[in-house]
Order: sequence, then C-alpha cells, then structure tokens
Amino acid sequence: MAADPHAEHHHSRRWVILVVLALSQLMVILDSTVVNIALPTAQKALAFSDNDRQWIITGYTLAFGSLLLFAGRLADLFGRKWALIIGLAGFALASAFGGLATNFEMLVTARVIQGAFGAILAPAVLAILTTTFVDGKERGRAFGIFGAIGGGGAALGLLLGGVLTEYFSWRATMFVNIFFAIPALIGAFVLLRHSASQHRPKLDLPGAVTITAGLFALVYGFSLADTDGWGDGKTIGFLIASGILLIAFVFIEARSKHALLPLRIVLDRNRGGGLIAMFLATTGMFGVFLFMTYYLQSNLGYSAVKTGVAFLPLPGAIVLTAALIMPRLQRRVSPKVLVPVGMLLGAIGLATFTRIGVVGHYAQDVLPGLILLGLGMGTLFAIAMSISTLRLRDEDAGVGSATVNTVQQVGGSIGTALLNTIATTTITAYIADHIAHATTKAAQLGVQAQAAINGYHVAFWLAAAIFAGGALVTAIVLRRGVPEEFVHSSGEPAMIHA
Repeated sequence: MAADPHAEHHHSRRWVILVVLALSQLMVILDSTVVNIALPTAQKALAFSDNDRQWIITGYTLAFGSLLLFAGRLADLFGRKWALIIGLAGFALASAFGGLATNFEMLVTARVIQGAFGAILAPAVLAILTTTFVDGKERGRAFGIFGAIGGGGAALGLLLGGVLTEYFSWRATMFVNIFFAIPALIGAFVLLRHSASQHRPKLDLPGAVTITAGLFALVYGFSLADTDGWGDGKTIGFLIASGILLIAFVFIEARSKHALLPLRIVLDRNRGGGLIAMFLATTGMFGVFLFMTYYLQSNLGYSAVKTGVAFLPLPGAIVLTAALIMPRLQRRVSPKVLVPVGMLLGAIGLATFTRIGVVGHYAQDVLPGLILLGLGMGTLFAIAMSISTLRLRDEDAGVGSATVNTVQQVGGSIGTALLNTIATTTITAYIADHIAHATTKAAQLGVQAQAAINGYHVAFWLAAAIFAGGALVTAIVLRRGVPEEFVHSSGEPAMIHA
C-alpha cells in the first residue's frame, strides 16, 4: 500500500482529515444536548404543549436510531466520502429549516430530517476514521481524540445551548450546526477520495426492513415508556414487536449471503465487549445530564449558562484521559483491564452523586462525581470505541461503525426512559407517603423537594449499578493481552477508502 500515490497523498493529510471528522462528529454530538437546553424557550415561542414537546427529541432519535445500520451498509456499498458529504449537507439544511420554523410541525419535521441525515453521517465518520488510522500509535491517538469528542461533546453542548439560548435565541441552537458543517464539507471535498466497495454485493432488503422496523419499535417503545409508563398497552406492544423483529433479523443475517450486518462483526470477543461497554455507558450516563441539570437549576439556582459551566469538569476529565493518557496506556495495558476500570470509575462517580441534598454545595457534592465520571468515561470511550471497530474488513467498516453508533443511540434512549420512569415513580411514591403529614404550604413544598432528591438518588444508584455490571461483563468477555494493532507501528501509510 505504501507504493500507491493516492494512499501517500491521503496519508500525508491524515491529521487534517481527523479535524474534518472531528467537526462532523462534534456537530452531531452537540446537537443532542444543545436542543434540550433550548426546548423550554422554543416551546414558549411556538406555543406547543408539554405532550408535544417530547416529539422534538423523539422524532430525531427515532429517525437516527432506526436508520443507522441501513445507512452504514449503504456507505460501504456506494462510498463513504459521498455518505459523509450527503450527511453533512442534509444535516445542515435540516438545521436551517428548523431554525426558521414558525410552528411545531415545522420544527418536528426538521428534527426528523436531521435524524435521518445524522444516520448517514455518523457511521461514515467512524468508518473513515477506522480505515484511515491503522498504525498502532497513531490509531490510539486518533481514537483518543475521537473518544474525547464523543464523551465530552454532550456536556459541552449544555454550555453552548445555554449561551446561545440566553444571549441569542433558541433558533441559534439550530443555525449553529451550519458553522460546523460548512468547513467539514469543504474538507471532505478536498481531502477525501471516493472509493466504493469492490464487491458490490446485493443489498439485504429483508435484513434492512427487519432491523429498521425493530430499532424503530424499540426506540419508540422506550419513548412511550418515558411518557405513558411501562404498563401502557402501546408501550408493551411496541417493545414486544421490537423483540420479535430483532430476533427475526438475527435469523435472517445468519442465513443471508449478503448480510446487512454480518454476525462476525459482533461475535468477535473484543468487538462485542467494546459494544457492550458503549451500550451500558450511554445507558447509565444519561442519568447525569438529565437529573443533574434539574438539580443544578432547581436546587442550586443555576442559570442555563452557569449549569453548562458547572458541567465543564466532566468533558475536561474526559479529554485529559482519552486524548492524553489512554494513547500511551493502551499500548501497555490490556482492554480487559482498562475498560472495566473505566466502568468502575464511572460507577463510583455516579454513586458519589447520591450525596446531594435539598440544600447542597457544588464543590463537595457535585464536582468530585463529575471528575470521577469523566476519568471513567475517558478511559472506556477511547478504548471501547477503538476495539469495537478493530480488525473490521474494509467492506464492513461502514456497517461496523454504524453498529457502534446504534448501541450508543439505543443505550441513550433506554437510559433516558428507564431512569426517568424509575425516578418519577420514586418521587410519586414518596409524596404519597409523606404529603398527608405536611399541614402547611411550606411543609408540602419541603416534601416535594425531598421527594425529587430521593428520585435522583435512586436514578444515580441504578446508573451506578449499570456501570458496575458493565465492568463485570466486559472483564469476562474481553480477551486477555494487548491487541497487536495497539502496539504495532509499521510506518506505512494507510489506504483511505472514503
């Protein structure tokens, strides 16, 4: 490969290509939390109800989560460069449409279109990264930077969303994506070389239909659980349907000559362990953003901007660990050790949050947990994301990368619904048990405040248990030893099949 002049040309620009990929990834990650901060303001401006509000988030996650695997395979077949360009352009145009929304229907439509183009964009980004950096030392550094963006971008989105909403408008949280997309588009046109799959197998339509419908039913079912409860008939129906469809998908893939998701991708122990870590980490981590945001604003009286600033130690610790420490450490220590250690650090950080009270102090009740969680997330994101895409065949890079994004997206949806439902149930039960003894208005407010804290505590303990369980499972599943790719440094340029 070293003799290929195209490979040499691209190899010399690989770090500039990483900047393009980082901008693209950051745009998608930031969008998930920037919009959340702006949602109350957008609701007032467009006058939609609390029941409608959930669809601003759900519309995006449904389109994004259900289309990821199908879009990832299309990128493998028809070229990742054009998948990246189409995803960036479509995401930017949908963002502009959302920023110009004059009613609820326009905003929801924009969010659904964003989700669809995000599903095209995200696996293309990771697939190009995977096929660009194969040298051991450089791969560790590149995935460390990419992992830091994945873990810290959501927290940074809270700060950016607060600043844009407070000092400009909620519409700015949509328009801001254009400023990420334009330089990324220019870079993609200039730096990447088109290269579609050499084999061009037939598209697995039965697999595409079952996985898209199954993931849609799964994400929608958990969204309904968040709003209508776990016992609701529609919630149960969609979750059962998702189970049937996903099982059918596995049977189809095991027998298909042109599988949408070849089972070899997920059955490898290291890749499987990395995917498990990513799934459980995103499931548990959403407890932090969801409940700590409520706590900082309701109990500590923080503004939207101050809340975003308060979260900064989390991405700071993630960047420090993922981008600076892990690239060196992963060449000496097995993922079988590093990933469980990262999960345990995250579990301890989440357990630390259970010290918060109705009257609390940021420095002693919140800050230590943010730092510990950041160190844990930086450790496991950098390593888990790298091993989840390790040793993928070139023709599988897109769908393999889409699988990483899928487990994160589904994990986040499940985490939001699960933790929010359990916290709400705990709060309701506490109020029912104690409100009768509150004879004054002040006492009733006190009961409600303590009920909220109890709900947060239960959510944090559950999230900590998810991380601890992830530590145990990954310690069992992952292989012993350091992968050869983490220590090998060939010095040869990698062919970039974009």
